[in-house]
Amino acid sequence: MKLLFVSQMTRYSRSVYTISKYVEVGRKLGHEVAVFGEQCAEFPSLPYSLDVKSFDFAIFVVHDPSDFPDLPYLAQLLDGVPRERRVLIDCCGRYNETIRVEHDFNHLEKMEGHQGWEWIEAFRAVAGLILQPALNPLPSDVKPFLFHGYDTAEVAHPDRSAEEAARSWAGSNGSGKPYGFVYVGNNWQRWSQMRPFLESIEPLKQELGPMCIAGWDWEQRPDWAVELGIQGSDVDPALLARLGVEVRPALPFDEVKELLGKARFSPIFHRPLFNHLGLVTNRTFQTFCADTIPVLMMPENMAQAIYGPAASVLRAGDGVAAHLREVCRQPEAYWSAVLKTREHLAQKHSFERRLEELRAILEG
Repeated sequence: MKLLFVSQMTRYSRSVYTISKYVEVGRKLGHEVAVFGEQCAEFPSLPYSLDVKSFDFAIFVVHDPSDFPDLPYLAQLLDGVPRERRVLIDCCGRYNETIRVEHDFNHLEKMEGHQGWEWIEAFRAVAGLILQPALNPLPSDVKPFLFHGYDTAEVAHPDRSAEEAARSWAGSNGSGKPYGFVYVGNNWQRWSQMRPFLESIEPLKQELGPMCIAGWDWEQRPDWAVELGIQGSDVDPALLARLGVEVRPALPFDEVKELLGKARFSPIFHRPLFNHLGLVTNRTFQTFCADTIPVLMMPENMAQAIYGPAASVLRAGDGVAAHLREVCRQPEAYWSAVLKTREHLAQKHSFERRLEELRAILEG
């Protein structure tokens, strides 16, 4: 199978980690996987190609308009690859009718100037097959394909037992963790979840330890959001300062796991829209590779469907502070849940399995 991925590729972009894994795992399984474009010095290990006719399928991975190549490259793809061999992975639910959840939305008319119908017509024109990384997509002509995955080879300290992991995590062997919690992700449609999370753990400030958030636009609400009247990048600098939260800029994709592993806890947030549509992200799976205890901040049915039964105790529900206190009281039980969840992810959501799922969809 020869696959050519088409998407904006920077070290900070949303799917670069996932696409790099398809290249890596595809090579091991005997597939040829490359990225469309001229060879990029920023990713010397990723193969690039403009020879579109030598690939079986072109796979567009779309979050934003910038994920479509500019002319003449887009024309080269559309002319060189028949529509029935062009596939589009809709990572943000753009191929739905306009949906608004809280102040989250799938069509950003104010920001991008594109109406909902334009997205739908554009997707239909570009690809003969549209996939969404959700278990049950709403549009009847969309197939489910979770796209993002879990890589066992990325797991930090894979040989640790629950007892060993808990001992290191708690610092009883002298190692400890420099942060109480770390969250890595940009401030876009996250504040409605981050605020109650922070307010809940404020009483634990001293016992939890330093806190860190890494990503764009956490220091203050950006000027463009103020000018356009968009609430998706709201933030309360006074609250962050009161809790002593360290704010870092966005991290390159290959530095995420290391920073997460410096924290005792790392919450997994999905945007309100993503919770509504059941969409997953790269962080849904990647967080479980880090040496941290994930805190699942998502609907119970989604957590069960993705992570399996053992992960139920990792959901904080509405009582975040009580949950963290309980984890600190008996960390071994929660590390046992993390290890069992990793086993489930390795069985159900590995990149090897994703490639086979994709192959079945394409050949079917």
